[in-house]
Order: sequence, then C-alpha cells, then structure tokens
Amino acid sequence: MDKDFWRERYRQKQLGWDLGQVSPPIRTYVDQLQDKELRILIPGAGRGHEARYLWEQGFRQTYICEWAPEAVQMFKKLQPSFPDEHILVQDFFGLKPAYDLILEQTFFCAIDPSMRPAYAKKCAELLAPGGRLAGLLFATPFERPGPPFGGCKEEYLTYFEPWFDILQMDICKNSIKPRLGNELFFEMQVRK
Repeated sequence: MDKDFWRERYRQKQLGWDLGQVSPPIRTYVDQLQDKELRILIPGAGRGHEARYLWEQGFRQTYICEWAPEAVQMFKKLQPSFPDEHILVQDFFGLKPAYDLILEQTFFCAIDPSMRPAYAKKCAELLAPGGRLAGLLFATPFERPGPPFGGCKEEYLTYFEPWFDILQMDICKNSIKPRLGNELFFEMQVRK
C-alpha cells in the first residue's frame, strides 16, 4: 500500500484498526518500564494512542513516525503538547538511528508481507545496542486480501531471528475481546 492509500483511509475516517485507546497489552508493557529517558519510536503511529499514553506517563523521548499528514493532524488534536520535533512525517524505511525501544502496534500488519524482512532489518538498524522491539502481531494468517495482513509465529521468527534474540512471543491474555486469542505479544532484543 502506498502513501495515498493511507491518506485516503484517514480522510474517509476508515479506521477499523484504531481502538480509540492504547492497546491493553501495550499499556501493560509500558506500565512496567522504569527508565523514563528511553528513546521510544512508534512506527505507523496513526492517531497515536500509544504515544499519548507514553507521554502522559512521563516518557518525554517518545517519537512517532507516520507518513499520512491526516493521521498526524488527528494526533495533534488529541495530544497538542506533544513536540513537533518528535513527529516524524516520513517513510519508516528512511529513518535514522538510534532508539532504545520500538513499539509495534498495527504497522507490521499494514505493510505488504514482502516488506517484512526489510522491516525486521530496519528495526535492528534503528535500535541502539541492547535496544528492544516489542508489541503486537496477528497470530493467524488471513484468507482475505489485506491490509491488514496476518501471519503466524513460525513465519515471524524467520524475519526476526537473524537480527534479534527473542525474549517472548506468546498469545496475549489481555487483548480486547474481538482480538482475544489472535494477538501475539512479543519482545526481542537486538543483537549488536
């Protein structure tokens, strides 16, 4: 999918993936983070519920990457105090390092599956030594054309294992009802 596809989705308010709040598994993960100085990136942040939550919890080194200006405008209405210099309106694959944590929420499932190996490699490049990638992935391949695009744990491991030590990748117990049993929470540490 290209930039215009996503811009149109935001213009038409076709936001079926947007929960209207931070995803419960990501909230649980963020709540256990101690270091408020972590440089955190959220790619494909959309309306940025996770970024808003991080900001409200005192994580002032939170950055979002989003290439649809319409999504950024929606985010800025919801979180006007978020600094403009932390909003990266550009292609994820053109970002520069280094972050301590990348939070994945709906970006991976939105990109064409042929881009998944490049995504894993780019995340590894963006992370500082010891940095982590954590978030949610769908736990089931989808029959219908995407986005979103599904998949399975075994497939995902082939993308990430060359670059990361997998710390966890398990079915979430605290997903929202419609996604219960169909989300993997994962956390991995970059090898550098």
